[in-house]
Amino acid sequence: MKLQGSVRRLTIFVGETDRWRHKPLYTEIVHRAHRAGLAGATVLRGIEGYGASSRVHTTRILDLAEDLPVVIVIVDTAEKIAGFLPQLDELIAEGLVVVDDVEVVRYVGRGTAEGTAEGTAPPGE
Repeated sequence: MKLQGSVRRLTIFVGETDRWRHKPLYTEIVHRAHRAGLAGATVLRGIEGYGASSRVHTTRILDLAEDLPVVIVIVDTAEKIAGFLPQLDELIAEGLVVVDDVEVVRYVGRGTAEGTAEGTAPPGE
């Protein structure tokens, strides 16, 4: 897949303990993004943060480390991101969803570097 130029970034903030049908919510979001054919998704676990509840969650205090912030970042075309948003309405009861315009400078997967066939190593390797 080629992704370059002006695209959209979808950033989703949820809690680590948020669930969808007994599994982590972030896992469901990533798997749905994959099935929807979105370019890629990354889950980042925060070490400290707070949201609408104003309760600080941190790895520094054992009692507050049980529901750390999780951020899911997805980048794709404006049309594909817009098409995916209704799924988040179904999944997210608490959290924050942000969409912003970004510029992709380079998007290359393993084995797909310019000048190489998919699954082959670049010259010299």
